[in-house]
Amino acid sequence: MDYKLKVAEVVSQAVDGQLSVDEIVTKIEVPKSLELGDYAFPAFVLAKVLRKAPQMIAQELVEKMDQTGFEKIEAVGPYINFFLDKQAFSQDVLGQILDQADHYGDLDLGQGRQVPIDMSSPNIAKPMSMGHLRSTVIGNSLANILAKANYQPVKINHLGDWGTQFGKLMCAYKMWGSEEEVKKDPIGSLLHYYVRFHEEAESKPELDDQAREWFKRLEDGDEEANFLWKWFREESLKTFTKVYDRLGITFDSYNGEAFYNDKMNEIVDLLEDKGLLKESQGAQIVDLEKYNLNPALIKKSNGTTLYMTRDLAAALYRKRTYDFAQSLYVVGNEQSNHFKQLKAVLKEMGYDWSDDIHHIPFGLITQGGKKLSTRSGRIILLEEVLDEAVELAQKQIEEKNPSLANKEEVAKAVGVGAVVFHDLKNERLNNFDFDLQEVVRFEGETGPYVQYSHARAMSILRKAGKNLSGVQVNLNDPNAWETLRLLGDFDQIIKRAVETYEPSVISKYAIHLAKAFNKYYAHTKVLVEDRELESRLALVQSVAIVLKESLRLLGVKAPDEM
Repeated sequence: MDYKLKVAEVVSQAVDGQLSVDEIVTKIEVPKSLELGDYAFPAFVLAKVLRKAPQMIAQELVEKMDQTGFEKIEAVGPYINFFLDKQAFSQDVLGQILDQADHYGDLDLGQGRQVPIDMSSPNIAKPMSMGHLRSTVIGNSLANILAKANYQPVKINHLGDWGTQFGKLMCAYKMWGSEEEVKKDPIGSLLHYYVRFHEEAESKPELDDQAREWFKRLEDGDEEANFLWKWFREESLKTFTKVYDRLGITFDSYNGEAFYNDKMNEIVDLLEDKGLLKESQGAQIVDLEKYNLNPALIKKSNGTTLYMTRDLAAALYRKRTYDFAQSLYVVGNEQSNHFKQLKAVLKEMGYDWSDDIHHIPFGLITQGGKKLSTRSGRIILLEEVLDEAVELAQKQIEEKNPSLANKEEVAKAVGVGAVVFHDLKNERLNNFDFDLQEVVRFEGETGPYVQYSHARAMSILRKAGKNLSGVQVNLNDPNAWETLRLLGDFDQIIKRAVETYEPSVISKYAIHLAKAFNKYYAHTKVLVEDRELESRLALVQSVAIVLKESLRLLGVKAPDEM
């Protein structure tokens, strides 16, 4: 039941329809403290219509209201506070959770339509650093959240497998590289060559010319250049896959930049046919002045295409292939202008579906307040961070529960989960400094804290050893109310996460639910043999179900024991 809607209907009847139910829903607030009720309606929004003091309006409306289904409705100053019938609410919510299990909170916003998600997209021949974490885990979580709302996500790893960096890499490999070195440590060696190239090119600018020549050979289909490109790509993908396996992330497509090489001529032809291409200093551009944007560069003066041309080809390909409801690009905030241009060019081409393309920007992970950069060699390798996180988790498990049966598996789930959760706990657009010791703590607002709360709930259920199917919930415990209210909010949390493309809505909710449950557990003896035992266990099981599902939506495992 949508209790907010029920409140709105009661208010609408009391004001004789002078405000519609939809209008009232937008005005209803949730008080900061449960002592002030579960919902509140500010009567001053009616002051102009009724020409009375808000306090008086609140008093008069309460007298007219049907209080059936509420514990009480009362006027406090200009507010009308609504207190839900706790017993009816607990029966309704816990009954739904036990019945629907991990399908609790499912929505049908997407009606089965597809949503391609452009995410992760590491560059070939470079290691996956902490800088790649955000796009990867935000994209994966959004895919899970959208699937829960009945969209069909299509996870696309748009690999950086083309461009002038390959010319630099080939040039560097031919000068300083060895096949033996690359076979022994592919990514490490290739990164070393790449960083050395940039260091030496500062004093030897002719290296850049040689790199451009190598890339031209690649574009022209030269056999040696093509062999090196394929080799670098295959070796890189093997290394990336190890990291993705650890994160529990899979992809539906690895079509990267190179996939669109033969699809860009059509874009240039379409732009020409529509009279959109203009010449500027020898280059081909699309004028976007009417959108207050700089021109979109389609072809350089030397005839080579650019990111924009490639992304236009990718957008058109994805629309034809998936007939998407939405198309998401989980790419850093610094690319915002590029995506504004992309949408504007598509709009100019007459494609109104460009409105369904959404850039999902995010802030940076920093170290000591500084951006991480591959070119300078100052990077934090993602694989090494995951190793350290698992090690830290293992130490804490040894201290807290040395007799745990599957310690290594749990340490992996907790360590990796801690890194993922920490990223998704931060609102997308915020930058944050990464401190691994803080991230893997079992206390505080961390992933391990939420996992531990789930494991605690499972431990209580194991000790009780009761089958709760068909249980009649009869819970009359004020200590449980905060937890119950949060459980009842789950579908609205999912809806908000979908609408804002914001996984942090889920992670913050999971922290609140874990805190409320632990507070309840501290005040209430659950395993007492009395007539409310099964109702308390129903609450515990519901918490376990919703915490596990919240963690799954974030891409984090929920061990049953810790």
